[in-house]
Amino acid sequence: ERRVEGKIKLYSRKVLIQEDAKDLLPNYYRFVEGVVDSEDLPLNVSRETVQSNPVLSRIKKTLTGRLTKELSELAEKAPEKYATFWSEFGIFLKEGVATEMAARDELLPLLRFHTTKSGDALAALADYTGRMAEGQEEIYYVLGGDLSSVRLSPHLEALEERGLEVLLLADVMDGFMLQGLREFAGHKLRNIDEPNLKLPGESTPAE
Repeated sequence: ERRVEGKIKLYSRKVLIQEDAKDLLPNYYRFVEGVVDSEDLPLNVSRETVQSNPVLSRIKKTLTGRLTKELSELAEKAPEKYATFWSEFGIFLKEGVATEMAARDELLPLLRFHTTKSGDALAALADYTGRMAEGQEEIYYVLGGDLSSVRLSPHLEALEERGLEVLLLADVMDGFMLQGLREFAGHKLRNIDEPNLKLPGESTPAE
């Protein structure tokens, strides 16, 4: 539902080839704006040729990798700045997790969530798995329309009593994202609303 779109201008030796080169970045990075100037493209190249040019494929791969690397470094070195970025553009990365299987492993570390143990801060999936309770094998989440309502879910009580952390998924894109986010670091994601949910240390499914 978010229609924020940047624009990538493509130049060859400082001569404008394309005003809006949409093919230079994957769709989940469509909010990015910038300029690409390549000396490897002929000046007389047509728009149709540009789309099938192998140089453009290499540029796209390089740009995408560089952007992901920069975001990873920002998240690590300046988490507050990354949180600001995430509040504006995280929805696009969630879309990428759902739609771009080849990029999933690179995008998963960039995801951030509210959890029952993170307070007002955001947590990475690695933060969650690093805090998993003894005997816990799955990543638990609750899905809802807004953060206030998911925090009040009656299903949370049984997990909180056992010290189990739960991801609070309240974004419009979260349900779609889960199509591509089935597990992380070998741990499957499990909706705490499932009727057959079995928690660590239980012999029967939780009520």
